[in-house]
Amino acid sequence: MTTIGFIGSGNIGGTVARLAVAAGYDVVLSNSRGPETLTDIAAELGPRARAGTVEEAARAGDLVMVSVPLHAYASIPAAPLANKVVMDTNNYYPERDGQIDVLDDGSTTSSELLQRHLAAARVVKVFNNIYYKHLASLARPVDAIDRSALVVSGDDPEAKLAVLAFLEAIGYDGVDGGTLAEGGRRHQPGTPAYGTPYGPFEDENGRPATKAELRQALDAA
Repeated sequence: MTTIGFIGSGNIGGTVARLAVAAGYDVVLSNSRGPETLTDIAAELGPRARAGTVEEAARAGDLVMVSVPLHAYASIPAAPLANKVVMDTNNYYPERDGQIDVLDDGSTTSSELLQRHLAAARVVKVFNNIYYKHLASLARPVDAIDRSALVVSGDDPEAKLAVLAFLEAIGYDGVDGGTLAEGGRRHQPGTPAYGTPYGPFEDENGRPATKAELRQALDAA
């Protein structure tokens, strides 16, 4: 059975972990504060979940999600993630992360920064454009007429296929947003594809966003 490792187990990480366990995946949860702070969520998720250190989650995961504040990206251990598919959920929020010149001037994207740090990994940007409560509520079976889509962007075609397969399993269609440079700009904060397709944050249930709607939003960026 495929194992999903989580480096960062907050709102997005915890939500994806719940969806993954419901779909039959094993999960290893971690954060910067240590596994003892994750015992409650691991117990809630049941026998398919366990808490570990960041390195343990990185090594255990067939797919690994990185969901930490952008300003902490350089703390992610690179060696245990070599050759792994890394799902990057992050966004650049200057009020949280401080000013980062290469992002402010548009010369690169946040996911490209992570890819440079994790040079031997295969980074795919995903889950960054949806509110975590919408992510929890909008998952649907594969044949549902109101199934939503999520965007994946990355430079490695096989890595993107692996993430698209994971999305399909946990209740979402996928739309290819392009490379990390292209997609990182087309579904980052402030673009039509960020948040808006799924409805306002005030509505915790959200609304389904089809592949066609998401492609239209990406093309409008």
